[in-house]
Amino acid sequence: MRPHSSAIRYRREALKMSLRTLSAKTGINKGHLSKVERGLAGLGDENIRKVADALDATPADITHQEKP
Repeated sequence: MRPHSSAIRYRREALKMSLRTLSAKTGINKGHLSKVERGLAGLGDENIRKVADALDATPADITHQEKP
């Protein structure tokens, strides 16, 4: 799965969640999450699931994966 950077940022901002809060909920470094949102870094499958859970989304909502 490849993270969809703008989908992650849009979802996070819609929830009025800061990168710091997303970092705290997922255990992923804030700087790395910032790079993911800018399309400069990726996430492994486990971290995609953590981000999706923190954003109350499915992995398909925040990746380039086809929805079932």
